[in-house]
Amino acid sequence: MRDFTRDHSALALNTATLGHNLDGAGAGWSPERVIDACAERGYGGIVFWRREIGNRAVELGNRVRASGMSVVGLCRTPYLVGSEVPADLAGDLAASIEMAASLGAPVLTIVTGGTEPGTKGVIETQNRLAEHVAAAAPLAAAAGVSLALEPLNPMFGGNRTCLFTVADALRVCDLVGAPNVGIAVDVYHVWWDRTLPEALRAARGRVLGYHLCDWLENTRHMLLDRGMVGDGVADLRAIRRAVEDDGGYRGPCEVEVFSAENWWKRDPAEVLDTIVARFRQLC
Repeated sequence: MRDFTRDHSALALNTATLGHNLDGAGAGWSPERVIDACAERGYGGIVFWRREIGNRAVELGNRVRASGMSVVGLCRTPYLVGSEVPADLAGDLAASIEMAASLGAPVLTIVTGGTEPGTKGVIETQNRLAEHVAAAAPLAAAAGVSLALEPLNPMFGGNRTCLFTVADALRVCDLVGAPNVGIAVDVYHVWWDRTLPEALRAARGRVLGYHLCDWLENTRHMLLDRGMVGDGVADLRAIRRAVEDDGGYRGPCEVEVFSAENWWKRDPAEVLDTIVARFRQLC
């Protein structure tokens, strides 16, 4: 397990932590201002959301690299299954892969979408998901992009996900069988899972991302009330130990906090400074 007490170069910001994943949220900093602020504080990388990139992927990717950081990833594909799949799924999925490649992002996160209409349980939906991922994997590979399936907390079952555990995500990875398809592990979604170390041993070599936040004891909104690292009940050190020692992950640690009533209302400079301090002390 890596020691970050004196070195936070593995720290990456997911811009959702500043509210950039939703219209009208956060302080409205431009991508350029976020890049410069992260670079000034010694962050190693940044993860964008598609909605803030527009047609500027190459320009913004170059700016990140010129600042001394890397583009760690891009959020996210469209939903691939469930009732909210876009009408032109193939086109939207290809566009998300192209944007990731243009940014120079090595990883594109997949939030799967919910249960397929007319089905019960999740197995049939997972099988359909695997078909879509298998169709996209060669296109992503040709663009130098890996696809990371992200299991979500079971409370998002039905409308946002059909993957609830690392084991679920690995089942789909195995069905796809492509070397550029793996998983992303998010504290918010896995903190409760006592089988995590065992599952991550099975995932060794296929962990493509690690997302940091915390689970508040009295969560008020299941989507938009995540805790800043250190403010909740998740055992952050134990989770990272499992991700690194069992899962073999040595990549960036991406802070991703959805917090409409707390952190999104603060000065982004305060948020970025807090992340650095908490990361070195607690993560």
